[in-house]
Amino acid sequence: MSSAGAAASRPAISGSGWVTGWGQGLSQIFFQSNIYTALLILAAFAVADWRMALLVLTGCAGNTVGGRLLGAEASSVTSGLQGFCGALAGAATFSAVGGQWQAYPIALVGGLLCAPVTWLVVALFTKTPLKIYALPSTTAPFCIVATGILLSTQALHVSAAPSSTIDSEPLAFARSLLTNVSEVVLVNNVWSGALILLGLFVASWKVGLAGLLGSVVGSLCALALGESLTETANGLAGYSGVLTAIALAVVFLRSSTLSWILAVVGTAVTAVVTLLMHELSGPTYTWPYILTTWVFLVIAHYIPAAKRP
Repeated sequence: MSSAGAAASRPAISGSGWVTGWGQGLSQIFFQSNIYTALLILAAFAVADWRMALLVLTGCAGNTVGGRLLGAEASSVTSGLQGFCGALAGAATFSAVGGQWQAYPIALVGGLLCAPVTWLVVALFTKTPLKIYALPSTTAPFCIVATGILLSTQALHVSAAPSSTIDSEPLAFARSLLTNVSEVVLVNNVWSGALILLGLFVASWKVGLAGLLGSVVGSLCALALGESLTETANGLAGYSGVLTAIALAVVFLRSSTLSWILAVVGTAVTAVVTLLMHELSGPTYTWPYILTTWVFLVIAHYIPAAKRP
């Protein structure tokens, strides 16, 4: 069949389907397809800065359209799976260049680029010997595109707002429980973290509990490893652990006692990987979570009791 014929045979997506997919691209940052979770995450961005919320939606829209143009199934689009990396690319654009007008075309192009990068990462895991492990592309396309955005927009970079210095370990730990969650989406705000965590519990109590568990374990490990109190308090030492815990406990492994044990261990390993990557120049984005989760899914492949969904 010709490419034109193949495109014509694909089910059309209704206007409401596009809007739903666009919105749920936000909830898919945390592996969920839930419009209420998505709205709470959007509110979290708006609490931080309304311009960031707009850039997130712009990047998500670009990724959603790009994914469909590259042949993504209608169900993949409407569930938000073609939008979450672009949403994060929009957040990364704001972190790099702020809300100036140039940020909007950058976020849109970044979102579009997430589609072919996702295709390449998926091809790596489905068309090579790695296919036996059924590894997800997860947020790797976002990390790759965000790095490109960061390097190509240096003339437009804005200075980050100074962070308040924290010199109390209990305060750093308590604050980090919410900022770990918000920093997944590059936001340092306890209210944003609270809104996102609420969204996770709305999606599923197991997802919310796993996210909270990842935050607690990530912060305890960060403090034990000697991460600075300020960095810990601002969520920069524990955010990847939130994703690792959710991914291993309830998403990429069937929820069981073993999956939750692997989630705790994986979160601790993520904290070590985060510490090591902090020695590198530039942001680590979600690479600590990605690398740790890939390794643990490979290990789980050889554990009979670790079932995939």
